[in-house]
Amino acid sequence: MNKGGVIVKGIVIKKLADDFWVMCNNENKVYKCKSRGTLKSKGVFIGDNVEFFYDNGIYIITRIEKRKNFLIRPPVANIDQLIIVIAHIPKPDYMLVDKLLLFSYFYNIEPIILVNKQDVSDEENKYVEFTYSKFVKTIFASAKSGFNIELLKNALKNKISAFAGQSAVGKSALINLIFKNQLANEGNLSAKLNRGKNTTRHSEIYCFDNIMIADTSGFTSLNEILLDIPYYELPYYYPDYNEHKLDCKYSSCTHTKEPVKDCKIKQLVENKILDKNRHIRYNKIYETLQKKWVETHG
Repeated sequence: MNKGGVIVKGIVIKKLADDFWVMCNNENKVYKCKSRGTLKSKGVFIGDNVEFFYDNGIYIITRIEKRKNFLIRPPVANIDQLIIVIAHIPKPDYMLVDKLLLFSYFYNIEPIILVNKQDVSDEENKYVEFTYSKFVKTIFASAKSGFNIELLKNALKNKISAFAGQSAVGKSALINLIFKNQLANEGNLSAKLNRGKNTTRHSEIYCFDNIMIADTSGFTSLNEILLDIPYYELPYYYPDYNEHKLDCKYSSCTHTKEPVKDCKIKQLVENKILDKNRHIRYNKIYETLQKKWVETHG
């Protein structure tokens, strides 16, 4: 594509200062582009679907299509999936898991829980199965043995995905396996993806075989108070609670301070049908959002 004036569509896969690399939708080729001045104030980010054309030796981005979602930190648009990775070692931080699920639902991102090192702890596997797998797609895999890696790759195809989780849960090893045929040419790709920092000057989406993984280091530093969720709407972001909300005595039930006899969620927790610890974590997040609401609304 080198004819002036021809409008072409593509996706921004890399941003470095004021330069953008756009993968053309109709060909497996990447073009280095500049953005029009009017777009600079709005910002162009990795994941953006854009239109661009060739003009006097330069490819110019002229339009950004409507975004499905946009994350401020890390700055990335149109994420389809968030792969939440946990493992037996280090000990899983399920509060982090719950927060990442909350972010996923708020930003219209499909979450997938990936249990790495699944062959190490049957106890953790059972906990995840009981607590999450009924409402979140869950994959049990092993980067060491390669177990279910093909299943993971199939889940990633034709999507823009981001990996998140604690350090040392195996995100690098998993990404190495996913991109193993590309590593010889690209170097240690997973080391780049997990370098531990992210700035607006350099961000990237790595692509291979219809799999796109966004460089989103910094996801785990997100805090629930950054979300514009009124505390009283928090229950709507819990699919496992929504399923039973009509069984609570009051439609406005928050599942926090209401008597057990009036709250179906509390009854299910007492009867060990819903996880008690997840409900404790829910209460802590509720209290945090409620405190934020009081501070901002008086």
